[in-house]
Amino acid sequence: MTPDSAPAARPRRRRGRVIGWISVLVVAVLVGVGAVVYAQLQGNITTAPLRSDTGSDEPEIATGELNILLLGSDSRALESDGFGEDDGSERSDAMVLAHISSDNTRIDAVQIPRDTVGDMPACDDTGSGSYGGGWGMLNAALQYGPACSVAAVEQLTGVTIDHFVQMDFEGFIGMVDAMGGIDVCLPEALQDGHARLDLPAGAQSINGDQALALARTRHALAEESDIARLGHQQMVLSAIVQKATKSDVLVRPDRLYAFLDAVTSSMTVDPGLGALTDLAGLAARLANVPMSSVTFLTMPTVEAPQDRNRVVPTADADVIFRALIDDAPIVLTTDEAEPDVTVRTAPVQILNGAGVAGLASRVSEDATGYGYSVSGLANAEATELTTITAADTPEAQQTAQALASELGIGVTVQTGDIDGVQLLLGADYAELTSQPRATPPPSRPVDAVSRSADTDLCTA
Repeated sequence: MTPDSAPAARPRRRRGRVIGWISVLVVAVLVGVGAVVYAQLQGNITTAPLRSDTGSDEPEIATGELNILLLGSDSRALESDGFGEDDGSERSDAMVLAHISSDNTRIDAVQIPRDTVGDMPACDDTGSGSYGGGWGMLNAALQYGPACSVAAVEQLTGVTIDHFVQMDFEGFIGMVDAMGGIDVCLPEALQDGHARLDLPAGAQSINGDQALALARTRHALAEESDIARLGHQQMVLSAIVQKATKSDVLVRPDRLYAFLDAVTSSMTVDPGLGALTDLAGLAARLANVPMSSVTFLTMPTVEAPQDRNRVVPTADADVIFRALIDDAPIVLTTDEAEPDVTVRTAPVQILNGAGVAGLASRVSEDATGYGYSVSGLANAEATELTTITAADTPEAQQTAQALASELGIGVTVQTGDIDGVQLLLGADYAELTSQPRATPPPSRPVDAVSRSADTDLCTA
């Protein structure tokens, strides 16, 4: 047998900021804001293509899981000149991949650091020019339109994005100000002349300019890095959700209208969210999710091999993205959960007898993402049937059973005179794994910076 040396791939299927204001928006639409006001708010909304393939079907908003990419644009093409000169460039200053579960019980909002690098796909011109693809900064994709950001994030994560929402600096400031500011709590005073930030320690109410500065500051932090500032972004996002769900925003017509006007005037969405009724339908789902089940978490990263000032996803990030793909809960190492009954401790050898180049490498990536230890890859003689063989030990038997379940292959585990577990991939592997599973596979715990939307801002 010879090693399976084909390049690895990522075969995957396919709130941050949006949660608070969409929840308010549905209230306004459902109770009736009046024809004139409705028309004005509808006219505020700008749309752009979700992807260059405009013929693709859009998912139903009312049912099923949804993945929404939230983009904070750093474009200086604004009415105010307080953010610097407009040089024509545009990048995503913030990227949040928000997953709404199919049963409306949870929302997982994964922050993707703007310093993330990767092999970005080519992007056709959807109104902002075309991009030939190649290695680069993920946040630079927005220069060619939100459809390019969608394509780049899909390639990085393997998650199919159903919608996007883009907002600029002025829209964010106007949204916070229309709410009457937000409440935050800082463990220490923060000053950053570059971001125009000067806040004392402790609990306080801040306006839109201060909230934007707090979310964007690097120089006020010891590490002065993009990763370090994401904790403040989580605090700001949590504060927005908490404030938007308070009655003083919902019941005051002046604040409600100003809020909706500020948001709709400064956002760009895909056509699937281009009508107020579409946003209302989405918000009706969001309203069912308790704040305790809205989780913000930062994509786990490591230093990029090519550049120590950039980052790439870790194996824990792969587990998080797989959970989004499978519509499964993300289990954090800090969660107080019952011990995982799924044992993944026996070593797994993967043999490729399917005649498909690189299949063992791809399956190895899948298994590693679930938390298994892959001891080796090799090619085998061609075989039609996929089999799993395990040593006659409880550890190996339980590992084999769990592996079969999590890979989605309904085969009986055989017992053999081997060490650990051996997975032999046959020609039927693709058909086996294409069958739907009744329940999503469990996720192994991951280590990620996170915060629940209902967390007391002075305790985390």
